[in-house]
Amino acid sequence: MFKILAKKKLTDNIIQIVIEAPKVARKRKAGQFVMLRPDELGERIPLTISDSDPDAGTITIVFQTVGYTTKQMATLNIGDYIQDVAGPLGHPTHIENFGTVVCIGGGLGTALGRPITEALYKAGNHVIAVVSARNKDLVIMEDEMKKVCHELKICTDDGSRGFHGFPTQLLQEIIDSGRKIDLVVAVGPVPLMAAVSKLTKPYGIKTVVSLNPIMVDATGMCGACRVTVGGVTRFGCVEGPEFDAHEVDFDELMKRLKLYVDEEGMMNEKFERTHGVKETQETKK
Repeated sequence: MFKILAKKKLTDNIIQIVIEAPKVARKRKAGQFVMLRPDELGERIPLTISDSDPDAGTITIVFQTVGYTTKQMATLNIGDYIQDVAGPLGHPTHIENFGTVVCIGGGLGTALGRPITEALYKAGNHVIAVVSARNKDLVIMEDEMKKVCHELKICTDDGSRGFHGFPTQLLQEIIDSGRKIDLVVAVGPVPLMAAVSKLTKPYGIKTVVSLNPIMVDATGMCGACRVTVGGVTRFGCVEGPEFDAHEVDFDELMKRLKLYVDEEGMMNEKFERTHGVKETQETKK
């Protein structure tokens, strides 16, 4: 059992929790994740470790309430316990001094990409961080990102904050300015990562993305997380989650992520029937 020590709402449907998990906190590295199960009958879901404190023995998880399990997680509060937290899992991010690095986070991807940005910053890279969201109310972790980059750029789809447009348009402006970019890291919705990859490929800019395929056991045994990279089947849980963006078959990934849309809809309806009142009261705190 893993105790929740802190809880904070970042937006209406993005929640940050701090969990007591000393063994995970001591071992985790940038880019890794945990498999979490709320209770004995719950679903196992992968969640990126956004931060950790080895001395306090805690890890920080940020998630968006989009499905049954994340909505169930949102009903938990400080002092409650999570049944299982397994990790750290996945390959850590390859970190070295590349030179100038652009780290792009889209929506929740900002929180997931924060530890990668921090590790690249500490390795001596000149880091340009791009935090993007649909509007100003959905911009998250701005203060945290300021601490781990040299330049922070905010962009919103509607122009309510910072650059008016998509992160790919902002990235294009940086490229057009003549600045040499040695690496781009993109974390966020699959369409965003695909668009970043498409943009950087003609320029030969090395680009890494953190993929979010369906996962069941996260040990490479079930094959649910398979993705095609460079024409070869790879397992996102044990060989990823990060891959060379220019070799990822994003079209296939998006199709696979839609395999259980009907079932997910049924479970969301079940949640509303059984937890609707509790969710409204507790997730709005």
